[in-house]
Amino acid sequence: MTVREILRMGDPRLLRVAQPVTQFDTPELHALVADMFETMHAANGAGLAAPQIGVDLQLVIFGFGSNQRYPDAPPVPETVLINPVLTPISQEMEEGFEGCLSVPGLRGSVPRYTRLHYEGFDQFGRRIVRDAEGFHARVVQHEVDHLLGILYPMRIRDFSRFGFTEVMFPHLDPGADD
Repeated sequence: MTVREILRMGDPRLLRVAQPVTQFDTPELHALVADMFETMHAANGAGLAAPQIGVDLQLVIFGFGSNQRYPDAPPVPETVLINPVLTPISQEMEEGFEGCLSVPGLRGSVPRYTRLHYEGFDQFGRRIVRDAEGFHARVVQHEVDHLLGILYPMRIRDFSRFGFTEVMFPHLDPGADD
């Protein structure tokens, strides 16, 4: 396993629409997933999308028991999600603060669906079908946005609720957001 470099906002590779995964259960795919988890854990992330490490595939990982970047967030099941399809269960949206490993040191309030249904595959090609709500739903939407070339600042409606983590959330460890 290798900790990969995480691309930062401004890198044009983060703005591409990712390509579908066509081959499952390969040594290359398993190695990529392992590297992504190693990278996410090393950065204290809640999730990571393949485009964030320069891999142009529809692959995201997410999940944690607890996360120092989001200390009040409930656990989210550790998941590998490939070729995802998201469907809102309700039209209700909620504003919530998000950060991103590709946008270090900043947080912004982003509107997201509160409940959604998602489908896709794991690295073995097994189908995943789940409903999610709250922070779990927010994490899935955030990561899948990366597959569409969307970074969370592009979804911010009120820029008075966007700024440096150390200023807006002084109780959080500023080093945990870099």
